[in-house]
Amino acid sequence: MKIGFYPRLAWSGIRKNRELYIPYLLTGMGMIMMYYIVSYLYTGSLLNYVRGGYVVAVFMGLGRFVVGAFSAIFLFYTHSFLIRRRKREFGLYSILGMNKLNLARIMLWESVMVICISLASGLVFGILFSKLAELLMNYILQENVNYSMRINPENVRQTVILYLVIYLLILAVTLWQVHAADPIQLLRSENVGERPPRANWPMAFAGAVLLGIAYYLAVSIKNPIDAMLWFFLAVLLVIGGTYLLFIAGSVALCRLLQKNKRYYYKTNHFVSVSSMVYRMKRNGAGLASICILCTMVLVMLSSTVCLYGGQENSLRSRYPRNIMTDNRAVSYEDLREENCAPIRGAIEEVLGAHGQTAVAQDVLDYSYVALEGILLDGVLGTGTSAGENPGGSYQDMWQIFVISLADYNRLMGTAETLGPGQLLMCTSKMWFRQDSIRFAGTEQEWQVRMVKGFVENGVDSMQIIPSMFLFVEDVESFIRPMTEWEDFYGNPLLQYDWIYGFDLDCSVEEQGTIFYEIQGKLSQQQGGLLRSSVESVALNRDGFREMYGGLFFLGIMLSIVFVFATTLIMYYKQISEGYEDQSRFEILQKVGMTRKEVRKTINSQVMTVFFLPLLVAGIHLGFAFPFLYKGLMLLNFTNLWILVQVAILAYLLFGVGYVVVYRITSKAYYHLVGGAKKRV
Repeated sequence: MKIGFYPRLAWSGIRKNRELYIPYLLTGMGMIMMYYIVSYLYTGSLLNYVRGGYVVAVFMGLGRFVVGAFSAIFLFYTHSFLIRRRKREFGLYSILGMNKLNLARIMLWESVMVICISLASGLVFGILFSKLAELLMNYILQENVNYSMRINPENVRQTVILYLVIYLLILAVTLWQVHAADPIQLLRSENVGERPPRANWPMAFAGAVLLGIAYYLAVSIKNPIDAMLWFFLAVLLVIGGTYLLFIAGSVALCRLLQKNKRYYYKTNHFVSVSSMVYRMKRNGAGLASICILCTMVLVMLSSTVCLYGGQENSLRSRYPRNIMTDNRAVSYEDLREENCAPIRGAIEEVLGAHGQTAVAQDVLDYSYVALEGILLDGVLGTGTSAGENPGGSYQDMWQIFVISLADYNRLMGTAETLGPGQLLMCTSKMWFRQDSIRFAGTEQEWQVRMVKGFVENGVDSMQIIPSMFLFVEDVESFIRPMTEWEDFYGNPLLQYDWIYGFDLDCSVEEQGTIFYEIQGKLSQQQGGLLRSSVESVALNRDGFREMYGGLFFLGIMLSIVFVFATTLIMYYKQISEGYEDQSRFEILQKVGMTRKEVRKTINSQVMTVFFLPLLVAGIHLGFAFPFLYKGLMLLNFTNLWILVQVAILAYLLFGVGYVVVYRITSKAYYHLVGGAKKRV
């Protein structure tokens, strides 16, 4: 054979199958581009030198792993659509006299061309858009912008090696498939699996059970810790249930539709349902993949957008006032006013030097006793207390704050009163109600009256376990049975704190100056009975921006990858089915079916295939909502209404994009099975 015969034959195969190869090349290019961008942000960008860059780089390292792993899975998946169409062509080459070594040479040249085109274009666009991604990241972190363009050779090398390995593995799998099949099998490869599958009711029932268990976990778990522990199991159950229902349940649904004479015996429904039932086992896996990807995008966008948009609320939950002081004592008696007065005086001295005052209505000024306890059956203990509730688990743990009723009424502007043996209670991070409570090792049973809430203290937001606030008439006598309690290391369990916090009417820079001066003043008084620590919201705002900004940016990047994958799966599925349905619709038109009826049939089939995953993804999102909200609560996000709005908006915007893809795919599908659009 002449030199260049195999390259020309390979290029001819790519060109003649451009409807399949162009999306495949775009897939490779897009994945390579995204991997290079994330790698650039992880190792070689200016983020390593700006405030908050380290935290973002950690998130980008996680993102690089996700993109790399997903690229391998997705490229193998999309290539399976492509090679299914090409196998018939290879079978024809075999019938015409080519042996399997000749076919291997053609596939090798095709792979070389695909690798070169994908790597070259992916790296070029990755390098170009990496700077845009860096500028966007700097904007999110509110950093100064540097417009210099740089290329990191190490990132280029890593990207090339990874995707060379992926493409070579794809080539090896393809060569093995062709080697293991005989020419007749290759010629008939497009018709493999065309026998209509039976409705597998046990498998469909198993899928429904798995989804039912996952949904039950989502709506029944109240404790955020429980939600976090069960979340990944619920995700696995949803994935497994979705695949089983789409693979087996879709076939069962088609069989039910065929039994419905009013629905089935209509031209557009008859042809579409009859066509779908022949391939729903394979289609079901594709539809389930689309559904899972849609759900991932919706959950990821909803959570990261809420965290980023609500970072100021989360920040003020952690730091309720501009300056927060926490003054710890070794006993409740040490929290007397005469011990607190020197600290007030030092703070007021610094504020006076800067022309600032602590405004009375903005001041947090109260004492509390804190402990961690396990609450089981209305008995609060340490897990080792007096033989009561010796077990318990992390899900049963509470952060307890005991506060005087006088402080509660003063801070909340109420006039609550308590009778003998009564207390007020409120909880955070979860809905909870308790009618009575008793401390382990005591006989006193306290009657509980629930109240709505209490002021933020900053400590609650640092804990992943829920907090319980107990308001009592006499704190000292209330805690007396617990003073001897010890933790698992033998240390005293009770902690005694006086919170003093206030807002400032000055710039962020001056707030920082005041913070350092107060910190210096209080450090000079550490020899007293109270040990003080100081925190400033202005100096900690950057840390929140780093975390939530990094998560938000990673959510955007991964959402782009998953949306791109979803679109390509839809396109490939419809194009491959279009080729398979060509002959069927040609026969139907020859026996009298009009082009208008063909279009109605196509619309019925494509709409069913397309919008079922979107509908199920919406159901998944709805049931995932309780899990999502409890998880965000552990990150200090508690605004349920904002989460609802963001989730609905994300679903609507995603749905609009979904409709656009549907319109494009519907036209491409009709072009294949119904003739050119100009003839319609």
